Amino acid sequence: MTAGAERHPPPGAGQKGTAMTRRTPRPARLSAGDQFRVGAAGLRSRPLRIVLSAAGIAIGVAAMLAVVGISASSRAGLDRTLAALGTNLLTAAPGQTLFGKQAKLPAESLAMVRRIGPIRSVSATGLLDAQVYRTDRIPAGENGSIAVLAARPDLLGTVGATASRGRWLSAAADSGPAVVLGATAAERLGIRAPGPRVWLGGQWFAVVGILAPVPLAPELDAAALVGWSAAARLLNFDGSPTTVYTRSAESAVEDVRRVLAPTVNPQAPNEVRVSRPSDALAAARATDAALNGLLLGLGAIALLVGGVGVANTMVISVLERRSEIGLRRALGATAGQVCAQFLVESLLLATLGGLVGVLCGALVTAVWSWWRSWPVAVPLWAIGGGVGATVVVGAIAGLYPAVRAARLPPTEALSR
Repeated sequence: MTAGAERHPPPGAGQKGTAMTRRTPRPARLSAGDQFRVGAAGLRSRPLRIVLSAAGIAIGVAAMLAVVGISASSRAGLDRTLAALGTNLLTAAPGQTLFGKQAKLPAESLAMVRRIGPIRSVSATGLLDAQVYRTDRIPAGENGSIAVLAARPDLLGTVGATASRGRWLSAAADSGPAVVLGATAAERLGIRAPGPRVWLGGQWFAVVGILAPVPLAPELDAAALVGWSAAARLLNFDGSPTTVYTRSAESAVEDVRRVLAPTVNPQAPNEVRVSRPSDALAAARATDAALNGLLLGLGAIALLVGGVGVANTMVISVLERRSEIGLRRALGATAGQVCAQFLVESLLLATLGGLVGVLCGALVTAVWSWWRSWPVAVPLWAIGGGVGATVVVGAIAGLYPAVRAARLPPTEALSR
């Protein structure tokens, strides 16, 4: 071979070198199931710490779900009550005159209201200038804020009230010295059953019945009710009603409401106050929204505190498991696989707490609704929102520890 001769590589040498450079080792891929099992194994190694961290998430979710569930159950219970009692009850009561004095309804107002076409039933009560006491030995003025009212025989059917014990003032007993007590009045007088006598208006009246609470006419609960004619004969009642109760057709309630004041007192309709008792119940339900918002805020704070607890647990886990992280990296695990491991642990931890919180919140709602005789109503969006919130909290809480674990150099991790 001459000096200028070209040296050619052996046949196939270039192809072998290219093949060897292409055979670089690739990291093994982990399936979703493998990542789940690795993350779950990390949680099982520290059960007590995991339980305490999940409890923070569970308390927050349970608080929020219980607030939403109890509120929804309360609304369902109120809707059921209104459906049973009806929303077609209207009341008319005297207001004030132009000079600021207490107005008075005409005695013939009941007869005039009956002329309104859609009206189905009309009744009334009249406030009496009398006091009621348990005995005649109690000083005047100590009556426990019990009003004495003259009541018409058809009052119970109009307002939807019932007698829990005893009977109502029937037409036959209306003229005698008999009285029916509201639920609160009977409790204040210490009377639990019909039979005893009470000192009313300077004479003895026999208690013939006790009413159950009246949701649409709560003023009757703290009242002693005397028959209309008996009040006129025994207690100098002038026959002027102080509250007129009307039941009308459901479709004509608003029309009746507009004409009720001019009908009750045509000469001074501005001195008549017309109200719809069911609106007061609905307003009471609406006022609960502010309290529910406050409780939801407290639940959100509890959930945030639980998320901080999860983040703290995961950070400590990264610090304690540096050698494990370094060993995995040395054996070929990529930074992404290490990051996914700790992120899965955080998500599992938060989801576990969320599921427990949902069960606890639903249980609290069910027990409270059963105790208050409400239908149980737990909105599905609240359940889904609670679980979804825990997933978001778990992802956010585990993101930093997972990234920190992935960035940990294998040599540094193994040296500690």
